[in-house]
Amino acid sequence: MEEIIAETLRPILELMRFNFKDVQVEALDDNHRYRANIETDEAPLLIGYHGQNMLALQHLIKILLHKKIDHEFSVQLDVDNYRKRQEENVIQMAEERVERLRKTKRDQKLPPMSSYFRRVVHLHLTQPDFEDITTSSQGQGSYRAVVISRV
Repeated sequence: MEEIIAETLRPILELMRFNFKDVQVEALDDNHRYRANIETDEAPLLIGYHGQNMLALQHLIKILLHKKIDHEFSVQLDVDNYRKRQEENVIQMAEERVERLRKTKRDQKLPPMSSYFRRVVHLHLTQPDFEDITTSSQGQGSYRAVVISRV
């Protein structure tokens, strides 16, 4: 599967005339989830404003792959580990807020973020180290944010 993803992505990048060094695909888990990371010197152009270009390319890749593969899977596109670094930053922020909550006993509200990053926080805080913590999302639209509370 990793090779199919890479072999689908490479020709598209070539047609778009992007100079890229490599495309690395890794399985994220046993649930058919994959991350494809593009190594390039043209990262800002490929990522786009707030990752819009990267997400558009990800959507295109998913459409092409669904025509080739008959089972369920998901592919997350990344450019020079941009998304991976964002995830790590969001998780670090959430863990800092958990520590603040444990000290002050006051609910902590994270800044508004996309549904994808809210999900990253919710899933991360379900780990055993956070049994005393619960999360919820509050707000509407682009103002929706994660609130971290004690159980």
